[in-house]
Amino acid sequence: MKKYILLIITNILFFSLHSQTSIRDQDYVDTATTMVWTHANFSYQIPFGDGYLARTFGNNFNVGTGIIVKPRSNWTIEGYFNYMFGSDVILPDTLVLGSMINHNGDLFDENGLKATIYLEGRYWSFGVGIGKIIPINKWKNSGIWIKGGVGYLGHKIFITDPDNSVPQLDRETYRKGYDQRSSGVMLSQFIGYVYMHKKRVKSFYIGIELNEIWSKADRNYSFMLGNTQNLPFQFSGLVGVKAGWIIPLYEKQRVVKFYTN
Repeated sequence: MKKYILLIITNILFFSLHSQTSIRDQDYVDTATTMVWTHANFSYQIPFGDGYLARTFGNNFNVGTGIIVKPRSNWTIEGYFNYMFGSDVILPDTLVLGSMINHNGDLFDENGLKATIYLEGRYWSFGVGIGKIIPINKWKNSGIWIKGGVGYLGHKIFITDPDNSVPQLDRETYRKGYDQRSSGVMLSQFIGYVYMHKKRVKSFYIGIELNEIWSKADRNYSFMLGNTQNLPFQFSGLVGVKAGWIIPLYEKQRVVKFYTN
């Protein structure tokens, strides 16, 4: 895992430096300015740890957005929201649906026919963060971006009964008793590269993100867990590659210099 992450960071830095070569050769200098931007991001995450999230779900996809304020000092302050989907449920079906699953691993609907039920992991998170962009050349709004944050993350088993044929999974009554919804505090760290193109709408960032989550069941009762009020918080983590497209909203008038011989 460590070798994999190191290789990704090395490639990110190489790509970022290479992407600026043609413009840097023209002696273009982008001075640090006050900026506000929003962004659309995508990441692929791998769970780890022994907590509810890590024991229940496989790898996931994550999409998100947020607002970031960057003064001339290159500190960044942000608020964000993320939605995670596409995660397989790795718990055995019997630990999700209990006695509805027979000894052959099948589930039958109200007509006595084999039912098709889909289980998927869903997460959502929001929070705030602070970071710093460290320029490594004359592009003072670009550079190594290091940041950390604190927020809230919730996760649950999303249960789909496409034919609505299993009464025990009725959406309005019993389904919530099986979704094992949990939530808790999340800490996050990110290291990567942010590239501010002179045409700001062409800007982006990419890097590695690490999340630490302490979650517990937040419904009072679960059909599989019983009374959940005294269950402890448990630790799970998420690590993955994250990339985002930067959409500028505001920039204080900047000074752009061109050096000539």
